[in-house]
Amino acid sequence: MKFISWNVNGLRAIVSKGFAEIFKGFDADFVCLQETKLQEGQIDLHFDGYEAYYNYAERKGYSGTAIFTRHRPLSVRRGIGVERHDHEGRVLVLEYVDFYLVNVYVPNSQSELARLDYRVDWEAEFLKFIQELDMTKPVIVCGDMNVAHKEIDLANPSSNHHNAGFTDEERACMTRFLDAGYVDTYRHFNPDKKAAYSWWSYRGGARARNVGWRIDYFIVSERIAGLLNDASIYPEVLGSDHCPVGVDIKL
Repeated sequence: MKFISWNVNGLRAIVSKGFAEIFKGFDADFVCLQETKLQEGQIDLHFDGYEAYYNYAERKGYSGTAIFTRHRPLSVRRGIGVERHDHEGRVLVLEYVDFYLVNVYVPNSQSELARLDYRVDWEAEFLKFIQELDMTKPVIVCGDMNVAHKEIDLANPSSNHHNAGFTDEERACMTRFLDAGYVDTYRHFNPDKKAAYSWWSYRGGARARNVGWRIDYFIVSERIAGLLNDASIYPEVLGSDHCPVGVDIKL
């Protein structure tokens, strides 16, 4: 099965940038989107052979997640079941016989780290939620996780050490996540690959110069890591400040 994840930075905006053709080119079983910036009824988007599921933020034009799938799920969950964290449409879960697919848009700590404390609390509750799912069946977690885990995961680690997305606190959250029994699929196949990024600032021609960050992930339960065929980043796909990432799993 082929899985794609992409922060589209506004689904309505990217539809006007050739999204339909890009989507068809994926030829994926699952396409998970973040930062859809939608309210219910604001878009009429359908692809033959796919069902669509959304989780909308209460705030208009903000956050939000969506999954397009060729496979009807057993159940759908929106949020993590923690009231203070479930207003922004950040988590969408599809349940299948053999796994849970979790699409996530992790909160950004924002400028001057104004939201870092909230983010750390959110991360702890999210990991608890994932572990509860994992007790039943393996999980496949994907999305914009808003952190470059290691220095290899961004172009300029020294100058960004205390900036949102590369603070010690955020990196420690990712370490705790992986140490709890999960695998960063891209590093599973590419442990030492440099200059492999999924997000670039719109400033200073960063994308053309490949001055970027790898903050978009597929993470799976360790016990299904042996089913992984490949993990990919697609920097050639344009339309957002992020590019898609993907995995192929024998499921």
